[in-house]
Order: sequence, then structure tokens, then C-alpha cells
Amino acid sequence: MYDPGLLRTFLAVAQTLSFTRAASRLGVRQSTVSQHVRRLEEAAGRQLFTRDTHSVELTEDGEAMLGFARTILEAHERAAAFFTGTRLWGRLRFGASEDFVLTRLPEILESFRRDHPEVDLELTVELSGTLHEQLGAGRLDLVLAKRRTGGTHGDLVWQDALTWIGAPQLRLDPERPVPLIVFPPPGITRARALEVLEAHGRAWRIACTSGSLSGLVAAARAGLGVMAHTRGLIPPGLAPVPARAGLPELGGVDFVLLHGHRAGARHGTREAADALAAAILAGVDRLHHPADGTR
Repeated sequence: MYDPGLLRTFLAVAQTLSFTRAASRLGVRQSTVSQHVRRLEEAAGRQLFTRDTHSVELTEDGEAMLGFARTILEAHERAAAFFTGTRLWGRLRFGASEDFVLTRLPEILESFRRDHPEVDLELTVELSGTLHEQLGAGRLDLVLAKRRTGGTHGDLVWQDALTWIGAPQLRLDPERPVPLIVFPPPGITRARALEVLEAHGRAWRIACTSGSLSGLVAAARAGLGVMAHTRGLIPPGLAPVPARAGLPELGGVDFVLLHGHRAGARHGTREAADALAAAILAGVDRLHHPADGTR
């Protein structure tokens, strides 16, 4: 009843909330995406999206289909691997940016390890800038990290906005330098925060530096300052800084998957990297939810 091809298209639209970005991710025309969604809605007998010229949103039935689609596709892929006798193996060095420490990425990795027990998965958690460097040096095979909006390298997973966040009770004095909580260089959010403050002539000072997201979150919860962070991944206990604080807009950010030097990949590594990339794309909506289930 539910064609896996239609479900993959549905997931891409649900995760990007854009028919255009879904088409780009899938490598098909936008008209094909629209046709697939229409066919799936006809099969379900329900409207899965509300859409106009400016936005795409899941309906309540669409939210329900999201869980069913992921389950059906996971079962389909396991069955295909079992009956074709294709078992992945080898060593896979995967890098994920600090942004995902507090999300449900571990659930995706756990499912991948369960489905592919012969793959030796090595996880590196680092700043996005550091991961880009390690990938370029051949020390990683697959990376999930940030890039600046407008970049062309990597396969786009989703786009989001950067925002200033801090403790809900934090109040900034407009006459004093902005207290910043930042990653060390080459952190992408650090660089962006300093750039926009300098461009708007706003004085700043470093209140806390840490290479660990947990360390930054602890400092922010203690009210030491503000940090630039992805709007869709705000950690529990923190909140966007109100517009009345007068902080400049930070702009957007892309999250991408980047493969290593595929031509020289070890036997089995390329296939394992492709499988993990597919699992991340299929479950990317989970990455918008903190591990404790809060928003």
C-alpha cells in the first residue's frame, strides 16, 4: 500500500519542510516530489501537508505518517539486506559536531550498530571546523557538521537559523560589552557571533570558552552570558534572548553530510558510510529533539 519510494520522498519533505530542498536532496525534479506526495496522500486518504507559496507544514496525519514511514523503511531495508545477502563490514570513522551531543543522534547510531554489527564504528565529537580539517586530512570517513549558509560542499541535511540564547532570567546591560559564551577557534558559531557584533559596532567580551557543549550550556544556565546557537537545537534550560536586548541577527546555518576521499576508501568503508548517511537522512527529524524529549 505504501511504496518505499513515496515514503522516502515524504520523509525528505517532512524533514526539510521544502519541496525544493527535498528535490535537491533526492536528485529529482520538484514536480516529481509533488507527484509522490500526492500519490501518498491518495493512498492514505488523508492530507499530509498544508502548503502555500511561503511555507510547508505537516498536518496531524502527516505527523503520524512520519513515524510509520520511518518504521516501514527501516524494516524494508533490513529485509532487503537479509535476502540479498549483503552484509556491511569494515571500519568507519564518523565525526559529529558538538551540536548533536544533547540530541537523539545516539539512537540513530545504536540502530545502525544493531543492523550492521560487523561495522567497527568509531565516533569523533568535535567542533565543525575541526571535523572539516580532519576530513580533509583523511582522518575521518563521514562527517555530520555545520557549514556557513551559501556553501556548496557536502550534502545538505537541513537548514536552520542561528539565534542568541541564554538563561531565561538573564538581563543584558546595553551600556556594557556583551558577555559571550563561545567555543574556541575554529568554531563556526563563534566566528559568526564575533563577525556580526563587530559589524554592528557592539562591544563584547569573552565570559566563557569551552570545547564542550555541556560546558557552554552549564555556563549559560549559570547566567554568565549569551551564546550563538542553532534555533532548532536549543538545550533544555535555555531560551532565545528577547529582541529588546538589541543583539544583531546571526543569520542561518546549514547542516551537511560530508564524505571523505572516496576514491581511496578502504574496502567496505564506502558502503558503510553510505548506509550511515542514509540512516541519518532517514532519521534527521530526531535530531531536532533533545535526548530528554523536551523542546
